[in-house]
Amino acid sequence: MIFTNPSGAPELACDECGCRWFDRQANRCYECGAPVPEASLDEFRAALERFAGHARPDLPRSGA
Repeated sequence: MIFTNPSGAPELACDECGCRWFDRQANRCYECGAPVPEASLDEFRAALERFAGHARPDLPRSGA
């Protein structure tokens, strides 16, 4: 599941429980252990690309 955070950036959430915390090495949700489907990762990558195309360079970015 993909939602938009307050700054307008897409965030990936678990399809099973809605948690936003993932083990990126195992591609599993930390909360419920559900695997992240490849289709969800593809959808998230596409959302990031769309967001990057609409990003405003005049807004400050975090240094993280």
